[in-house]
Amino acid sequence: MRTVNATIDIHTHYVPKGWPDLKRETGGSGPWPWLRSDSEREAMLMLGSKEYRPLRAAAWAAEERLAAMDVDGVDVQVVSPTPLFFSYAREATEAMKVSRIFNDLALEVCDPAPQRLIPFCQVPLQDADAACRELDRCLENGHVGVEIGNHVGDRDLDDEGIITFLQHCADRNAAVFVHPWDMPSSPRLERWMARWLVGMPGETHLSILSLILGGGFDRLPPHLRLCFAHGGGSFPYWVGRMDNAWHQRPDLIATSEFPPSHYLNRFSVDSAVFNNASLRLLVDVMGSERIMLGSDFPYPLGERPAGNLIRQAEFLTKEQQQQMLGGNAHQFLGLDSGAPMLAEKKAAS
Repeated sequence: MRTVNATIDIHTHYVPKGWPDLKRETGGSGPWPWLRSDSEREAMLMLGSKEYRPLRAAAWAAEERLAAMDVDGVDVQVVSPTPLFFSYAREATEAMKVSRIFNDLALEVCDPAPQRLIPFCQVPLQDADAACRELDRCLENGHVGVEIGNHVGDRDLDDEGIITFLQHCADRNAAVFVHPWDMPSSPRLERWMARWLVGMPGETHLSILSLILGGGFDRLPPHLRLCFAHGGGSFPYWVGRMDNAWHQRPDLIATSEFPPSHYLNRFSVDSAVFNNASLRLLVDVMGSERIMLGSDFPYPLGERPAGNLIRQAEFLTKEQQQQMLGGNAHQFLGLDSGAPMLAEKKAAS
């Protein structure tokens, strides 16, 4: 399945069918996520005593996931953690234990179809040294890349510790998928899922801007493979405004070596924008070589059938469609560079 012409979905999530009691495993206090099993095919992701998100079997069962992929015409999925599990607000030792638990479970979720399900790990990003150690362990075990949240508390992606980790990812040739999480909350944002509809795009926008104006891209090597979820949030729409501010208010904004639009070739985005006009804008700003199919499977705000927006976009050439459906992801995942794959690791062992 892992050919240049394969259709690859780089934005999907998993939730395993149960995990050890995290309070007991970590010794940490406060509410922890756990899974309430309602039937063989349905469950509720809980946070302490509160219901967080309903789930169906595709979140944990490879056969359900593969069946959906076959219906949608998807050959390969990158399977990443659900951001609720990141645990960035906890002590690094607790977050490390949580990361190890879920990273090992991710391998079990993907194990039935290692050529079609590619696991990404999570790391305790609040501690750069611990994050680097866990990434190394996971790459050895079969993970191909890492999903990180877009911030750690008030530390954005230009924070020195996070830059250290991203540099380590570049050194290890590991792909990095950045997902928004921990959106601000207020009475205005609690209606209509506004934290997801407004907060998520804004969080991703701010994270990209921090890597630019905070000098992150100026410090990181250009070969770092970095992708932002949800089409880069609101960032692509406002590149002109940010460039204008960089030129008009250099006393406040021109903290990077170049204006924001200069850095568009330093990262990729997924295609989860759900609208033909939005995809056209994304192609105009980012270029088709910087966009990859991302569906947000299996969650209800995701695209089904995955990839239909790209396939039905008449303004795209066949070559551009092929790039966005799989060719770009093939390069992002390092499939051309000999990056270790789970099946190859198993064969070697």
